[in-house]
Amino acid sequence: MDSLITALQHPFTLGLLLGLLIAGFVWKAGFSASRHATREFKRVSTEMKDLQGHLNTQLKINASGNEALKTELETLKLQNETLRVNLAILQQKPGKAEQRHLQLYEFAVSAMREQAPGFAPAWEKAIRDAEAKMSAADTGLFKLVRRVIPGLGHSPSSPTAVIVNEDPASNV
Repeated sequence: MDSLITALQHPFTLGLLLGLLIAGFVWKAGFSASRHATREFKRVSTEMKDLQGHLNTQLKINASGNEALKTELETLKLQNETLRVNLAILQQKPGKAEQRHLQLYEFAVSAMREQAPGFAPAWEKAIRDAEAKMSAADTGLFKLVRRVIPGLGHSPSSPTAVIVNEDPASNV
């Protein structure tokens, strides 16, 4: 036991024990850090897999939504083209141009009844006014009203009222 105490008191042994103690603490700290890094790596890799799964799901949802919007857009474009063609065909139906021309003349004639002196210039002005009215009537709410009630689109042609005085005493 004496030799053990003597060996422990030797400076080399004390240095060796102190070095081993420090090495043990460093080894324990390294081991703990390694275990902590391994756990952190597993946690981060699991979280990364979850995030990738969420991202893939979100991209699939967006792709299907975009595809649905594309098909709806194509359908609406096709309907728009069909309606445009149908409108062009309906406007070129026989009688539509003549009917429009007749309405134009009706507007012009009703305006001429109001502005009778100087027939030729007034007639040209009335045709231009009727042309402007017809172009304005081809759009908006007035067009709808005119289609529902065809005779409503122009002013009635009524003769001016003549006032007859029935009192014979006022004729003197």
